[in-house]
Amino acid sequence: MDLNGAKVLVTGAGGFIGSHLAERLVREGCTVRAMLHYDSRSGRGNLDYVEPSVLREIEVISGDVRDPYFMRRALKDRNAVFHLAALIGIPYSYAAPASYLQINAMGTLNTLQACLDEGVERIIHTSTSEAYGTARYQPIDEDHPLQGQSPYSASKIAADKIAESYHLSFGLPVVTLRPFNTFGPRQSARAVIPTILSQLLTGRESLRLGSLEPIRDFNYVENTVDGFVAAACSDDTVGQLVNVGSNESISIRDLAALAMEIVDRTVPIVTEHTRVRPAKSEVGLLICGWDRAKQLMGWSPRVDFKEGLRRTAAFVSDHLDQYRPEEYAI
Repeated sequence: MDLNGAKVLVTGAGGFIGSHLAERLVREGCTVRAMLHYDSRSGRGNLDYVEPSVLREIEVISGDVRDPYFMRRALKDRNAVFHLAALIGIPYSYAAPASYLQINAMGTLNTLQACLDEGVERIIHTSTSEAYGTARYQPIDEDHPLQGQSPYSASKIAADKIAESYHLSFGLPVVTLRPFNTFGPRQSARAVIPTILSQLLTGRESLRLGSLEPIRDFNYVENTVDGFVAAACSDDTVGQLVNVGSNESISIRDLAALAMEIVDRTVPIVTEHTRVRPAKSEVGLLICGWDRAKQLMGWSPRVDFKEGLRRTAAFVSDHLDQYRPEEYAI
């Protein structure tokens, strides 16, 4: 599919990855409709960080993926859909699991059905590496078993399988992209990297974290956005599940040490019980195998982890008023 001139819808466009993707799609020559979750304040979320000249090119709408009637209208006259709308915080999924099923699973169903009704040419559905659970082998390829180790991951597995069923049952041209631990500017403090950086940069006397032993594959947001674009442009990805990650690993403990090095500030690490996830729910090891992405769509990560962490630290430093490091954000 040629994105230049395509009319696209991005759901979840006010989110971290969604805002970067909407901005990139304008630069790719797309006519972009950006869907935000409706609130009475008409907030635009992370789209507020988009360069004004680019934002003026984006049609911003507000609605709810749980409403099938709204989704039908949102998808009117679109060639492609990038479906990112989701509840994503794992700790909050322990408190509100039904919300995750309603938004992540039913919201995806409504989006796919509207795509089918409207004859959309390409749908990029967003999955998560959390669907794999703790690695049984590494690196994790797309054939790795799935395990719902949190209500969040279970809801995303459900959404992925609904997307798979719409391709197999109805021939809907769906690509499922499975990002590993995306990070970068605009990410909220519910994620570990901005949590670490905001605590360090606001001068707190200790760094308060949960478990320090989990190992993650962190991938800079520009790399993930490259993956969305490549997935849409390649016909070989239709009906496929594709991982995008770095194939590099780092523990939370070592991540904290590297962040201290980058911001030139060392403080003791304190483990807070409230930040520690249930033992059987915490995913211990995630390392991405992205051979399929390379084979099907010529994708590989361009920005390495340390450079991405530097860029993220610079953003957090410039926007400290957006963070509340004294609180545990879920």
